[in-house]
Amino acid sequence: MTTPLKVAIAGAGAISEFHLKGWQAQSGIELVGICDPDAQKARARADEFAIAQVYTDTARMLDETRPDALDIITPVGTHAPLVRMAAAHGIHVMCQKPMTPTVAEAEALIADVGEKIRFMVHENYRFRPHYAEIAQRVQGGQIGRLRHARLTVRSASLFSYGDAPAFLLNRQPYLAAFPRLLVFEVLIHHLDALRAILGEMHVLNARLDRINPALKGEDVALVTLQSRASGAIITIDANISALGYPDLPTDRLELLGDADTLVYDRDRITLLSRPDDVSIHDLAANYQACFTGAVTEFVTGLRTGRTFATDRLDNLETLRLMEAIYDKAGGGV
Repeated sequence: MTTPLKVAIAGAGAISEFHLKGWQAQSGIELVGICDPDAQKARARADEFAIAQVYTDTARMLDETRPDALDIITPVGTHAPLVRMAAAHGIHVMCQKPMTPTVAEAEALIADVGEKIRFMVHENYRFRPHYAEIAQRVQGGQIGRLRHARLTVRSASLFSYGDAPAFLLNRQPYLAAFPRLLVFEVLIHHLDALRAILGEMHVLNARLDRINPALKGEDVALVTLQSRASGAIITIDANISALGYPDLPTDRLELLGDADTLVYDRDRITLLSRPDDVSIHDLAANYQACFTGAVTEFVTGLRTGRTFATDRLDNLETLRLMEAIYDKAGGGV
């Protein structure tokens, strides 16, 4: 019988629900503790997911529960200290994205941790079933050589009609003060998914803008990248203060190759040479599926020794794209 993998959880905020459902879906897992500065939040999650121990101090939790792995679901500024703490205890880490606020901090963290522990970033868009299917179809040669791509991202996440609170600001009010917002918090997911689908890219130019005056950071971005493999131009057009759109981002991705064109639009994928053969996705189910997929990737990697798809070294390339966008845009709005 396989020895249960003992897992501790740092963070009991809104996103922890989806992480914990991902852990529930695994076999041979023992959730040994959950920690949050707000003990009431930690207790509520512990009761919901049958976690025995509740803490408000992560160091104490690690000392007392001695887990094999730590899932870090805390604000980005706490990630590096918690990863270093876990590494000092020899505890493997899965850490929410972004790994750190800047590339320099990520490089320093990776150098400090070295090979002491296994270290994966919970960057989950590439695990969304629709994006995973697109990657499989592109890499299977359905469009041939990529010649051009365009990704459009729309939502009303940061702006709303009348007095109703904006979805993301209601769930995570601290985002209003982020000087780096849309690219750092949302498009970083899309950049990673595009890397998984198309391979490595570099940023040619970027422009950022702000619609909601209550924000410090950007809610609009126009970005042009280039594929390192094919030379194809890839355009991202994103607006998450787009009135009339849903609260959660809706995506449209066109991949134009020299053999065919593949289009993903909200919940369906179509190869234009076969317009009646449409792949339909349940986006509500896919939202949880990507969290579960990321947790499964972590567990499988720990048990088999296989490199994580979003290992810290791979995720560093996504962070570099994110930071390059801000550099090309002159730092912000």
